Amino acid sequence: MAATPPKTLARRALTALTVLVVALGGLLAGSIVWSNGQLTPKLGLDLKGGTQIILEPRGNSGQSISAAQLNQARDIIVQRVDSNGVSGAEVTTQGDRNIVVSIPEIPTQAVRDAISKSSQMQFRPVLAVAAGTPQPTPSASPSAAPSVSAPGAPTASPSTPAGSTASPAPTSTSNSAVNDALTAASPSPSPTDSPSPAASPSPAPSGSSAPNGPTDLAWITPELQQQFAALNCSDPGALDNIQDDPDKPLVTCGVDDGAKYILGPVVVSGDHISDATAGYQTNQQGVPTSRVEIALSFDAVGTQKYADISRTMVSLPPPRNQLAATLDSKVIVAPQFNEAIPNGRASITGNFTIESARALADQLKFGALPLSFVEQSSVDISPTLGSEQLRYGLVAGLIGLLLVVGYSLVQYRVLGFVTIASIVVAALLTYLTITVLGWAQNYRLDMAGVTGLIVAIGFTADSFIVYFERVRDELRDGRSLASAVQTAWSRAKRTILIADGVNFLAAIVLYLLASSSVRGFAFTLGLTTLIDILIVFWFTHPVLTLLTRLPFFRDGHPWSGLDPRRLGVTTTRYAGRGRFTSAPPAVREPEGSRA
Repeated sequence: MAATPPKTLARRALTALTVLVVALGGLLAGSIVWSNGQLTPKLGLDLKGGTQIILEPRGNSGQSISAAQLNQARDIIVQRVDSNGVSGAEVTTQGDRNIVVSIPEIPTQAVRDAISKSSQMQFRPVLAVAAGTPQPTPSASPSAAPSVSAPGAPTASPSTPAGSTASPAPTSTSNSAVNDALTAASPSPSPTDSPSPAASPSPAPSGSSAPNGPTDLAWITPELQQQFAALNCSDPGALDNIQDDPDKPLVTCGVDDGAKYILGPVVVSGDHISDATAGYQTNQQGVPTSRVEIALSFDAVGTQKYADISRTMVSLPPPRNQLAATLDSKVIVAPQFNEAIPNGRASITGNFTIESARALADQLKFGALPLSFVEQSSVDISPTLGSEQLRYGLVAGLIGLLLVVGYSLVQYRVLGFVTIASIVVAALLTYLTITVLGWAQNYRLDMAGVTGLIVAIGFTADSFIVYFERVRDELRDGRSLASAVQTAWSRAKRTILIADGVNFLAAIVLYLLASSSVRGFAFTLGLTTLIDILIVFWFTHPVLTLLTRLPFFRDGHPWSGLDPRRLGVTTTRYAGRGRFTSAPPAVREPEGSRA
């Protein structure tokens, strides 16, 4: 099979580059028309300013705040802020009490919540449940709840399918429906009957024995029952002063169902969650459905605890066979167990959107804050560098660009315009990429990033110089221009890849190990290094391949940059189309003697 001609390969490469540029331009235009994109790159904190939020830790009564806890909380907040795509944010500690978060522009409420919420999921057994309004009598009659079972496992619950709700007739003490479902993957599912509703527990008598396990009704003291009866979940401030002690029962509200609960002590804590991902639940055939789920994986300790509590609760009457998943002391879901769950893999489904599920999964995955925080103050901050410094940086970049252009034209004459065109195309690709990233990933360009872009001009020029000088060396060896270009490319591209590979490796190391300001430099350095490789392979070499077909370059015009006299060839003669030789005439066969 014949090899593809260089001219055809060059045209294909230029076509691919054109498609890439058009695609990025179309994506940017679409983001502006149909989304919140903008025509210019987003600027970072040091160039545009933003918002400074001061968080004050709030612990339980008598709890002292250690420096280790504060530093751990700062690290978790950094991860949460980065997961929301807020590039260029700064998180620092202020003394030994507060954490200062500086965010470019005005943060959304989702970002604020991600910063300050403790977001540790706890699993507690349900002891009692009732409607969320204050009750005239201290009693609560349970209702049907969703079940816990392996996905696709049959259940013998006669009331409703998994994930739906069966509400009893409305009474003053009837339960509010719990409309979420908690399911867990089990390797050997077996159907079990859902227990029928039973009467709600009464408060433990005074002087009774200590509770025997987290599901024991002895946890419900008269004082706790009185607190439960008086709780009004429709009041936004009802849980403001709640004390969430994992070793004690908890009276709290549901997030979406309007119910209130008495929960036993924590049986599985959130720090045993090893991973959390959000996506769409699959059916028995493995086909994704429209229902959003958060998949949880527990570590070895959590798996054992989850298996033990599921075996205990599966035989209990409602609502004591329900395991509540709480987040920030509120019940997200409270399903009932239909079977034991031995493998420590569970999923939470409910009234989630894919966006809210991903935000919650990120919070769970990055762990809970060791402290709770309240927002002490939020103020606007001015840019530390501002538009004037940015202008100085752009002027410095323009001066560097002009120097490279001037050198290229002096050294390579008309061939230097290939360098100029390559830099222009690289700049266009960089601009489109950074602007699209600003829309898609909230990437922000800071002054360190601008510095990386300026430095990249020199790296890009180095690639062209390596290639052009290799072409000149091949011409000095007597090759035709077309042959010199292809031979030089096969050798120069290895040098270019090695040099750019070193730059890219340095960018990765800086990005992973350096602070936030240096990471901006590392990111733009790595990005422009990749774009440099793309431009050399898809633009510079293809353009030069096509130019070798033009007589102006092929015949070595004095202004082409490929003039043999300027290449240091002492004895030259024209030996066919575009071929220069420097060998003495005596060693060559006379032209007239050839047959």
